[in-house]
Amino acid sequence: MDRIIKAIDPSKTNTFKKKAVKEGSKQYQLQKLAEASLGSGNLRKAVKVPEGEDINEWLAYNVIDFFNQISMLYDTILSKCTKESCPIMNAGPKYEYKWADNVKVKKPLACSAPEYVDFLLTWVQDMMDDQNVFPQDVGKDFPKNFKSIVSDIFRRLFRIYAHMYHAHMDKIREDKSEAHLNTSFRHFIFFCEEFDLIPEQQLAPLETLIEEMRKKYPKV
Repeated sequence: MDRIIKAIDPSKTNTFKKKAVKEGSKQYQLQKLAEASLGSGNLRKAVKVPEGEDINEWLAYNVIDFFNQISMLYDTILSKCTKESCPIMNAGPKYEYKWADNVKVKKPLACSAPEYVDFLLTWVQDMMDDQNVFPQDVGKDFPKNFKSIVSDIFRRLFRIYAHMYHAHMDKIREDKSEAHLNTSFRHFIFFCEEFDLIPEQQLAPLETLIEEMRKKYPKV
């Protein structure tokens, strides 16, 4: 196992640089549209594909955006999310997550929460940097299974939100970051609902919170 899992020193845990959208690219243009839409405060409206835009471009831009949001939120609890405090990647006692990417790690691997998050964010970062998966050059097509790839990414990113809510709310409240986390998660869930990215049963660890969001902000 030691050969597979990178040892993570709690004092030197990896942080992930914000993924920049290439200036002049289609995703850069979508970033400006998204920022304008988010400014309205209506997240149900903000997740919709802007009129006349390509759905794959919109999905790609939002993978980058949520990667950045989640990386930043997780950075705020790094000092509390260690191999000692979180020896298992879970979302409460009923839900444990094991890592597998079906390439480097084919058999699901039990690991600590910070190790799992490191595996996951590195995996997403590598895909975003792969021009065959996330093309940024004009005229280059997305893979035919791109939505399936995006669904897999969002399904796994959900687990970081779930772990933060179940294991680290004390730290988040101490840092006065709860409102930021709630807004980011609501945006994430509404986006997933808009494009049917995560099966309902996989949202079970946070079903109570999600139902509250749905009642307060119903889908039109």
